[in-house]
Amino acid sequence: MTRPLVADINLHALRHNFALIQALNPSGSTLAVLKADAYGHGALPAAQALADLAPAFAVASLEEAQALRQQGITHPILLLEGFFSADELPIIAEQGYWLMIHSQWQVEALTAYQAQIQQPTAWTLWIKVDSGMHRLGFAPQHLPSILAKLEKLAPQSMLLASHCARADELDHPLTQQQISCMQELAHQTGLPVSLANSAASLAWPAARFTWQRPGIALYGMSPFTGPQPEADQLQPVMTLRSALIAIQDYPAGSQIGYGGRGVLPEGGRVGVVACGYGDGYPRQAVEGTPVLVNGQRCPLIGRVSMDMLMVNLSHLPQAQVGDQVELWGARLPAQEVARYCDTISYTLLTGLLPRVPRRYLNPAQA
Repeated sequence: MTRPLVADINLHALRHNFALIQALNPSGSTLAVLKADAYGHGALPAAQALADLAPAFAVASLEEAQALRQQGITHPILLLEGFFSADELPIIAEQGYWLMIHSQWQVEALTAYQAQIQQPTAWTLWIKVDSGMHRLGFAPQHLPSILAKLEKLAPQSMLLASHCARADELDHPLTQQQISCMQELAHQTGLPVSLANSAASLAWPAARFTWQRPGIALYGMSPFTGPQPEADQLQPVMTLRSALIAIQDYPAGSQIGYGGRGVLPEGGRVGVVACGYGDGYPRQAVEGTPVLVNGQRCPLIGRVSMDMLMVNLSHLPQAQVGDQVELWGARLPAQEVARYCDTISYTLLTGLLPRVPRRYLNPAQA
């Protein structure tokens, strides 16, 4: 008998989501963002499931890329933040990783390294432009001088990249401004462009350009707060499941859990679920945060503990120990749970800790 908490990962849904996004830009390409262990889903299983669909992958760091390479992934892998130290460049060159270049110091380090080794290297360089995000990247007016320096390295290919800051806000003008900026730079330089994150890929056709870079949407999470036609077709990839491990009836006025935060003014039934903040379920979840017990919505009561949380079962007299509980997933969107926790679905998925087993449903099994 093992603890009943498990994260079911539906790889068929992952493939569905990738195909949906790629179909929106048939003349362009889509790489799959696998950073943060594929947003908590498992980078290696995700890469293997998408191997015949995605022409390239993207991660945040060399360590994440190396983990995939060492486990047999041979696809091109883009380092979204480039390199953090010049010491990484020999491995990057050897493995053929694609490099995001976002700062002057990286240009200088790359130039110095190339001069030191005195041999050609087939660099694939994605030059980051700050088109409005104001996080990483070169100001558009500085791009000509940066390109002139990088062209001296005789890279195998170069591409302009930027990142949408407010594409999830469908009526905000900044996204169109960013699109226009990148269109103008593409016209000036003749280089291909990558701009679209998940929200832009789904809702802003002009932002799709040559390469899309979806992240959260691959895992079935809509980046929007309301309905959106393409996002509504996404399928959640992760379902976090557990079970009731205890049920108790309490009299009127009973206080439930640490600090007695949960109160039953009229008494009632309380169920204990094997899941807590030690697993990554957010401790800040407020009273009333929903879970599904045998498909029926039940509100959380009291504070989330390290290994357990409690739910009010007063309206479910038929509930019993062993009944299945869905914390988020196929029938209870993580976006909804996140709103009760004053956060976003990204933090729920990436915050799920390693002690929660991942159980993979392969495409052939779906």
